[in-house]
Amino acid sequence: MACVVIVIWAACGPAFHYSDTWQLIINTGTGIITFLMVILIQNTQNRDMAALHLKLGELIRADQSARNKLLTLEDMTQTELEQVKTSFARIAAPDKESLREAVDVLESAGEDIESAKEKMNASLKVVEK
Repeated sequence: MACVVIVIWAACGPAFHYSDTWQLIINTGTGIITFLMVILIQNTQNRDMAALHLKLGELIRADQSARNKLLTLEDMTQTELEQVKTSFARIAAPDKESLREAVDVLESAGEDIESAKEKMNASLKVVEK
């Protein structure tokens, strides 16, 4: 595309004796072509980003342990994004208190699992009788 424009520019110059009108037409044409190329590039980037968001959304939905709230990150306010960023920073570099909280959560989850197992065993015994 650029080669065609250069050939047209070179061929038209001598025909118009490199006049001010010729320069104006060339500059205007160059500006229009640049503008259209920017629109084309942005459109391509927007499509790529939309496809990427869909793919990541599918990966998040496929993982049972993923936080589905992250699917709508682009719709969050700046304050909400900062809160998510802070929580990820805490996970990445935990301090003693964060580790204690994580241990407490894991212990309570372990207790919940054990009580669920007991309930299932009790239900199984009732069904077997």
